[in-house]
Amino acid sequence: MKIAIVGCGAMGSIYAGLMADAGNEVWAIDAWKDHVDAINREGLRVEGASGDRRVTSIRATTDGAEVGVCDLVIVATKASGVAAAARTALGLTGPDTVILTIQNGLGAADRIAEAIPTSQVMLGVVGGFGASMRGPAHAHHNGMELVRLGEMDGGETDRLAGVVKVWEGSGFAARGFPDIHQMIWEKLICNCAFSGPCGVTGLTVGQVLDHPDAWKIASSCAAEADTVARTKGIRLGFEDVEDYVRSFGSKIRGAKPSLLQDQEARRPSEIDAINGAIPVEAAKVGLAAPINATVAGIVRARESGF
Repeated sequence: MKIAIVGCGAMGSIYAGLMADAGNEVWAIDAWKDHVDAINREGLRVEGASGDRRVTSIRATTDGAEVGVCDLVIVATKASGVAAAARTALGLTGPDTVILTIQNGLGAADRIAEAIPTSQVMLGVVGGFGASMRGPAHAHHNGMELVRLGEMDGGETDRLAGVVKVWEGSGFAARGFPDIHQMIWEKLICNCAFSGPCGVTGLTVGQVLDHPDAWKIASSCAAEADTVARTKGIRLGFEDVEDYVRSFGSKIRGAKPSLLQDQEARRPSEIDAINGAIPVEAAKVGLAAPINATVAGIVRARESGF
């Protein structure tokens, strides 16, 4: 397939590297010029749970207009970049193109749908990778969990099965789901537990699990998100939220969530789509989420000086 990765940061680089290594024609589109130049000059190195490889067949650019129509466009930007990425994706889209958007938190699908018909949009949920950039053209990841995919409009389709095969053929564990929105909330609950709390404490996932005070904050954030999801009628695939997020975190103990990496780099994070989204969703069903609101407020206050 001809595949474009729009937003080729840590996670996007892992997608690009493994998919190109599997024989697909892959374009990496990113605003980080040093990263793009390094990929074109020396290839993309992906190191970690999937092995250690340098892939030289990827073509990288800062300008999506160079790419042309693709079979699959994967939007892997942060939540704040989705609107701009949707405009880029539109220029890569033909009548049979699939747009797959993979972000943390809530709201990305709606922003994509403002530019592209929902019939062409799929949603993805990934977790347990613990990805980071070691430098231009060098991505690292601590784990490699399941990639969950689904049609934005729901249901199980032949097209969805085809996209799952592309991921599987590239070395990922992938599965299609008839209700991807359930998967989004399950991932969001884990993100609420570790993104904001790691960001405000400066601790890794494992350190949060081990520190009684940090874990109290993290588990409370998850519990609030869990309550909101169930009140909204989201069918979750677990009963005990604390056991669920502890099991999730124990697989990536050494990871720094992207929000903590943003804090350390003094750049704006995705807090509004993660912990900051829970009070908004809570209000819609007559609830409050004071712990998530407090954590999000602290992150926003810190970022006001970035």
